[in-house]
Amino acid sequence: MAQIVCVLGNKGGTGKTTLSHMISHGMALLGKRVVCVLTDLERERLSKENRLYLPFDARDAGNLAKVVATLNDVGDWFGVIDGGGNRSDTDSHLANLADLVLLPFRDSHEDMRTVLRDLEWMPRAWGLPSQWPADPAAHRMAQAATDELLGAFGHRLLDPIPHLAATKLLLQDRIPATLPWQLTNACVELAMQVFELLDIQYESPEAFAAPR
Repeated sequence: MAQIVCVLGNKGGTGKTTLSHMISHGMALLGKRVVCVLTDLERERLSKENRLYLPFDARDAGNLAKVVATLNDVGDWFGVIDGGGNRSDTDSHLANLADLVLLPFRDSHEDMRTVLRDLEWMPRAWGLPSQWPADPAAHRMAQAATDELLGAFGHRLLDPIPHLAATKLLLQDRIPATLPWQLTNACVELAMQVFELLDIQYESPEAFAAPR
Protein backbone atom coordinates (compact mmCIF):
# COMPACT_ATOMS: atom_id res chain seq x y z
CA MET A 1 0.00 0.00 0.00
CA ALA A 2 1.32 3.43 -0.95
CA GLN A 3 1.76 6.18 1.63
CA ILE A 4 -0.71 9.07 1.22
CA VAL A 5 -0.02 12.63 2.38
CA CYS A 6 -2.90 15.12 2.33
CA VAL A 7 -2.35 18.88 2.40
CA LEU A 8 -5.61 20.26 3.77
CA GLY A 9 -7.18 23.10 5.75
CA ASN A 10 -10.27 25.29 5.66
CA LYS A 11 -8.34 28.51 5.08
CA GLY A 12 -7.72 29.40 1.44
CA GLY A 13 -4.52 31.05 0.25
CA THR A 14 -2.18 29.18 2.59
CA GLY A 15 -0.14 27.59 -0.21
CA LYS A 16 -1.63 24.07 -0.23
CA THR A 17 -1.05 23.58 -3.95
CA THR A 18 2.46 25.00 -3.86
CA LEU A 19 3.39 22.83 -0.88
CA SER A 20 1.89 19.73 -2.49
CA HIS A 21 4.17 20.21 -5.49
CA MET A 22 7.15 21.05 -3.28
CA ILE A 23 6.66 17.84 -1.30
CA SER A 24 6.23 15.81 -4.49
CA HIS A 25 9.34 17.31 -6.09
CA GLY A 26 11.38 16.83 -2.93
CA MET A 27 10.27 13.22 -2.54
CA ALA A 28 11.23 12.50 -6.13
CA LEU A 29 14.66 14.06 -5.60
CA LEU A 30 15.08 11.73 -2.62
CA GLY A 31 14.52 8.70 -4.82
CA LYS A 32 10.77 8.06 -4.44
CA ARG A 33 8.03 7.62 -7.02
CA VAL A 34 5.28 10.17 -6.44
CA VAL A 35 1.92 11.22 -7.82
CA CYS A 36 0.65 14.73 -6.97
CA VAL A 37 -3.15 14.56 -6.89
CA LEU A 38 -5.19 17.66 -7.74
CA THR A 39 -8.60 17.99 -6.05
CA ASP A 40 -8.94 21.79 -5.88
CA LEU A 41 -11.71 22.78 -8.30
CA GLU A 42 -10.15 26.23 -8.74
CA ARG A 43 -6.93 24.81 -10.18
CA GLU A 44 -6.01 23.30 -13.54
CA ARG A 45 -4.05 20.14 -14.22
CA LEU A 46 -0.37 20.76 -14.94
CA SER A 47 1.83 19.14 -17.57
CA LYS A 48 4.17 16.24 -16.72
CA GLU A 49 6.91 17.83 -18.84
CA ASN A 50 10.21 18.22 -16.90
CA ARG A 51 8.60 17.03 -13.66
CA LEU A 52 10.13 14.21 -11.63
CA TYR A 53 6.69 13.29 -10.30
CA LEU A 54 3.33 12.56 -11.92
CA PRO A 55 0.54 15.18 -11.70
CA PHE A 56 -2.93 13.62 -11.69
CA ASP A 57 -6.30 15.34 -12.12
CA ALA A 58 -8.75 14.09 -9.49
CA ARG A 59 -11.14 17.04 -9.39
CA ASP A 60 -13.83 14.54 -10.34
CA ALA A 61 -14.82 12.29 -7.42
CA GLY A 62 -14.57 9.22 -9.64
CA ASN A 63 -10.98 10.01 -10.56
CA LEU A 64 -10.11 10.56 -6.90
CA ALA A 65 -11.51 7.16 -5.97
CA LYS A 66 -9.61 5.62 -8.90
CA VAL A 67 -6.22 7.06 -7.97
CA VAL A 68 -6.67 6.19 -4.29
CA ALA A 69 -7.58 2.61 -5.21
CA THR A 70 -4.51 2.43 -7.46
CA LEU A 71 -2.25 3.78 -4.71
CA ASN A 72 -3.67 1.24 -2.28
CA ASP A 73 -2.61 -1.53 -4.67
CA VAL A 74 1.05 -0.49 -4.92
CA GLY A 75 3.69 -0.44 -2.23
CA ASP A 76 6.46 1.73 -3.55
CA TRP A 77 4.68 4.95 -4.48
CA PHE A 78 3.67 8.05 -2.55
CA GLY A 79 0.52 10.06 -3.12
CA VAL A 80 0.42 13.75 -2.24
CA ILE A 81 -3.16 15.04 -2.32
CA ASP A 82 -3.72 18.76 -2.74
CA GLY A 83 -6.90 19.80 -0.95
CA GLY A 84 -8.92 22.98 -1.40
CA GLY A 85 -10.07 25.68 1.03
CA ASN A 86 -13.47 25.83 2.74
CA ARG A 87 -14.33 22.17 2.10
CA SER A 88 -14.78 20.59 5.53
CA ASP A 89 -16.60 17.52 4.22
CA THR A 90 -13.96 16.89 1.58
CA ASP A 91 -11.17 17.46 4.09
CA SER A 92 -12.76 14.96 6.46
CA HIS A 93 -12.95 12.37 3.66
CA LEU A 94 -9.36 12.97 2.56
CA ALA A 95 -8.05 12.91 6.13
CA ASN A 96 -9.55 9.45 6.56
CA LEU A 97 -7.57 8.29 3.52
CA ALA A 98 -4.28 9.78 4.65
CA ASP A 99 -1.27 8.39 6.43
CA LEU A 100 -0.27 11.99 7.17
CA VAL A 101 -2.27 15.24 7.16
CA LEU A 102 -0.55 18.63 6.86
CA LEU A 103 -2.33 21.92 7.59
CA PRO A 104 -0.47 24.90 6.09
CA PHE A 105 -0.85 28.37 7.55
CA ARG A 106 0.74 31.75 6.95
CA ASP A 107 1.94 34.33 9.46
CA SER A 108 -1.41 36.04 9.98
CA HIS A 109 -3.70 35.82 13.00
CA GLU A 110 -6.56 34.81 10.71
CA ASP A 111 -4.59 31.85 9.35
CA MET A 112 -3.53 30.83 12.84
CA ARG A 113 -7.04 31.00 14.25
CA THR A 114 -8.26 28.81 11.39
CA VAL A 115 -5.47 26.25 11.70
CA LEU A 116 -6.06 26.16 15.45
CA ARG A 117 -9.62 24.97 14.82
CA ASP A 118 -8.39 22.49 12.22
CA LEU A 119 -5.75 21.08 14.59
CA GLU A 120 -8.45 20.62 17.23
CA TRP A 121 -10.75 19.00 14.67
CA MET A 122 -8.07 16.68 13.21
CA PRO A 123 -6.02 15.36 16.15
CA ARG A 124 -3.57 13.44 13.93
CA ALA A 125 -2.77 16.44 11.70
CA TRP A 126 0.38 18.58 11.77
CA GLY A 127 0.54 22.33 11.26
CA LEU A 128 2.94 23.59 8.61
CA PRO A 129 4.02 27.26 8.69
CA SER A 130 4.33 28.27 5.04
CA GLN A 131 5.64 31.26 3.08
CA TRP A 132 7.31 32.30 6.32
CA PRO A 133 9.04 35.71 6.34
CA ALA A 134 12.82 35.70 5.97
CA ASP A 135 13.33 39.23 7.33
CA PRO A 136 14.57 38.78 10.93
CA ALA A 137 12.15 41.29 12.47
CA ALA A 138 9.16 39.87 10.58
CA HIS A 139 10.27 36.35 11.46
CA ARG A 140 10.35 37.22 15.17
CA MET A 141 6.86 38.73 14.95
CA ALA A 142 5.56 35.62 13.17
CA GLN A 143 7.12 33.38 15.82
CA ALA A 144 5.66 35.49 18.63
CA ALA A 145 2.18 35.21 17.09
CA THR A 146 2.62 31.46 16.68
CA ASP A 147 3.66 31.09 20.30
CA GLU A 148 0.71 33.19 21.45
CA LEU A 149 -2.01 31.57 19.34
CA LEU A 150 -0.70 28.05 18.74
CA GLY A 151 1.51 27.49 21.75
CA ALA A 152 -0.61 24.57 22.94
CA PHE A 153 0.06 22.83 19.62
CA GLY A 154 3.78 23.59 19.38
CA HIS A 155 4.55 19.85 19.49
CA ARG A 156 2.46 19.43 16.32
CA LEU A 157 4.07 22.15 14.20
CA LEU A 158 6.71 21.46 11.56
CA ASP A 159 9.65 23.72 10.78
CA PRO A 160 8.57 26.83 8.81
CA ILE A 161 8.89 26.82 5.03
CA PRO A 162 10.45 30.17 4.05
CA HIS A 163 8.94 32.45 1.44
CA LEU A 164 10.61 31.77 -1.91
CA ALA A 165 9.53 33.57 -5.07
CA ALA A 166 10.86 30.62 -7.10
CA THR A 167 8.12 28.29 -5.82
CA LYS A 168 5.80 29.72 -8.49
CA LEU A 169 7.90 27.85 -11.06
CA LEU A 170 6.43 24.56 -9.83
CA LEU A 171 2.93 25.82 -10.66
CA GLN A 172 3.72 26.66 -14.27
CA ASP A 173 2.13 24.31 -16.77
CA ARG A 174 5.60 23.33 -17.99
CA ILE A 175 8.34 23.86 -15.46
CA PRO A 176 11.89 24.81 -16.47
CA ALA A 177 14.32 21.96 -17.04
CA THR A 178 16.55 23.41 -14.30
CA LEU A 179 15.21 24.89 -11.07
CA PRO A 180 17.04 27.27 -8.69
CA TRP A 181 19.05 25.47 -6.03
CA GLN A 182 17.26 27.42 -3.28
CA LEU A 183 13.96 25.92 -4.40
CA THR A 184 15.46 22.46 -4.78
CA ASN A 185 16.87 22.56 -1.26
CA ALA A 186 13.58 23.84 0.20
CA CYS A 187 11.70 20.98 -1.48
CA VAL A 188 14.19 18.41 -0.22
CA GLU A 189 14.10 19.76 3.34
CA LEU A 190 10.30 19.71 3.35
CA ALA A 191 10.20 16.16 1.98
CA MET A 192 12.68 15.08 4.65
CA GLN A 193 10.35 16.41 7.37
CA VAL A 194 7.49 14.46 5.82
CA PHE A 195 9.52 11.25 5.60
CA GLU A 196 10.59 11.59 9.22
CA LEU A 197 6.93 11.83 10.29
CA LEU A 198 6.13 8.77 8.18
CA ASP A 199 9.25 6.94 9.43
CA ILE A 200 10.41 6.41 5.83
CA GLN A 201 14.04 5.93 4.80
CA TYR A 202 15.34 8.01 1.89
CA GLU A 203 18.47 8.58 -0.16
CA SER A 204 21.16 10.92 1.15
CA PRO A 205 20.40 14.57 0.23
CA GLU A 206 24.08 15.56 0.09
CA ALA A 207 23.89 16.11 -3.66
CA PHE A 208 21.47 19.01 -3.12
CA ALA A 209 23.72 21.22 -0.99
CA ALA A 210 24.08 24.89 -1.91
CA PRO A 211 26.83 25.68 -4.45
CA ARG A 212 30.10 26.94 -3.01
